[in-house]
Amino acid sequence: MLLLASASPARRRLLEQAAIPHRVQVSGVDEEAISHPDPAQLVQLLARAKARAVLESGLDREVSAVLGCDSVLAFDGEVFGKPADPQEAISRWRRMRGAWGELHTGHALLDPAGGERVAAVTTRVLFADLSDAEIEAYVATGEPLQCAGGFALEGRGGCLVERLDGCFSNVIGLSLPLLRQWLSAA
Repeated sequence: MLLLASASPARRRLLEQAAIPHRVQVSGVDEEAISHPDPAQLVQLLARAKARAVLESGLDREVSAVLGCDSVLAFDGEVFGKPADPQEAISRWRRMRGAWGELHTGHALLDPAGGERVAAVTTRVLFADLSDAEIEAYVATGEPLQCAGGFALEGRGGCLVERLDGCFSNVIGLSLPLLRQWLSAA
């Protein structure tokens, strides 16, 4: 059985929809303590730290592997995690509207025998050219404050994305094609 080292309900839903048996154990990793200037490297470091923390906490025999994930949006040379407050979300959306960003998700699959796979998947995202009123209405829902980059593709934010170039599920927080490849190779 797969152990997901994430508190993300979106990642849990993706695994459930793909019929991948799993349990959840939140890692408790302090994400602010990990940094790297390259967003793709940063998410890999974060994903590995989460998976490693759960792996080292002790596993029962049913667990065959631990999966850690983390996502950030790279936009115009900046890395956007979750907005700190509504004002930051509004400010970001005003910058992002009508433009492309890159959503990076780090994946780390660790097994109790010492096997380790770590990778980042990047998907380009084109944001709709929203009015200030549309941005403020979306931020008022509270959804952007819960998500890397300030939007949830599987939620209300899905209406605010014009196009994706790359893996759809990656933008939700977990590349199912990558996980399928890893699990079938195990």
